[in-house]
Amino acid sequence: MEMVPETEIQDEGILKQQREIEKEVAEIHPLVGNKQPLTCLLKEYMDDPIYTNKLTKLAGVYQSIRRVRPDGNCFFRGFGFSYFERLLDNEEEWKKFQAIVMGTKDQLISQGFPKFTLEDFFDSFMEVVNRLGGEGKMDAEELSRIFNEAGTSDYLVVYLRLVTSGQLQKEEDFYQNFLEGGKSMREFCQQEVEPMYRESDHMHAIALGSALKVGIRVVYLDRGEITTSPPEHDFPEDCTPSVYLLYRPGHYDILYK
Repeated sequence: MEMVPETEIQDEGILKQQREIEKEVAEIHPLVGNKQPLTCLLKEYMDDPIYTNKLTKLAGVYQSIRRVRPDGNCFFRGFGFSYFERLLDNEEEWKKFQAIVMGTKDQLISQGFPKFTLEDFFDSFMEVVNRLGGEGKMDAEELSRIFNEAGTSDYLVVYLRLVTSGQLQKEEDFYQNFLEGGKSMREFCQQEVEPMYRESDHMHAIALGSALKVGIRVVYLDRGEITTSPPEHDFPEDCTPSVYLLYRPGHYDILYK
């Protein structure tokens, strides 16, 4: 009888445990939740005076929060839903965005992204974008349904990741300054940007906002000085924000004023 290596057994155990955790997260958290009063977060941090103080200050500026599933895709999914929701009420902005997205496919193909794979994600993305305005415009309820259907929702996330990767590589000379550990930009994108479930940071936000001409404001709920308001950063710098996200360590949710 052939013995199964111990490392293989351990790997299988880890994978099984990971799948169980993912299933549990999926059962508890919809991909994109309903809008809730921002004050609902106070219940989570009622025993934490630093967070309680900062949330109280934050509630003076922002009214509501929409939770996004904490699966590593929350930045891209939160960005997508928040901006698409905004476009439903902004016909002229929708037309401009539609034109910008139309140009992304050829740009990415010219950079060497595989056409066959890219077109599939691009078509799915454009199909949703095209229905954010015009005669066949969807309503907010349908947008929520689309973002909560894993297949469609994940395709949207994948395309946003590809656009971000393309921008990072196109402007490599600028973004290279943010890299650590001696990785090339291509390696970074292949390992940290394009794969699903990889978490995002300020570099992803700058690149995505720059590529799609959309301003992103991230509010950081941190454990800094108790008396200070949560810091805010706009990506790219000096933009006019159209998307507002709340960042807690390792996770993004959508904010509303």
